[in-house]
Amino acid sequence: MTIFAAEGYQKTTMDAVAAGAGVTKPVLYQHFPSKRELFLELLRVVGRHLTNMVDSAVADATYPRAQVEQGFRAYFEFVGSHTDEFRLLFGDGIRIDVEFAAEVKAVEGNIAAFVAELITSEGISREDRLVLGHGIVGMAERTGHHWIDGGRNGSAQALAERVADLAWSGLRGRPS
Repeated sequence: MTIFAAEGYQKTTMDAVAAGAGVTKPVLYQHFPSKRELFLELLRVVGRHLTNMVDSAVADATYPRAQVEQGFRAYFEFVGSHTDEFRLLFGDGIRIDVEFAAEVKAVEGNIAAFVAELITSEGISREDRLVLGHGIVGMAERTGHHWIDGGRNGSAQALAERVADLAWSGLRGRPS
């Protein structure tokens, strides 16, 4: 995974992946018929890992504001602790390939749908909640990129608190 995250799909060879995994290339091909299938499986595994971390964190929250902050905290802890996985899933160029982009879109869609269910402001339709859910997922992704590319100023918790404050204010609606 580290090699794909660092080099990208196109530049990574199965020889490099096998060496990085400490196996021979024939052993690698016993499990994955192609580099493409291996990469798709990695995208799926990483997507499930991220989704499970966020789901678990939110499930532990006892009130709505805590759900928002704990969801962001889990997301940014994933970014900070699993940077290669984050870069694999949301790295530059991943969306150029239709099949890879579909895997990433599915992860984003799953998390956005989950977030949409947490939005309880009156008068917001299901479709509008889903649009806001996608906006929040996009906000988290871009913030994650900025955080790791900028030297990780502050902790995942501090970042989660700041972003949750922004999201929470927006989720509560405009004053009348």
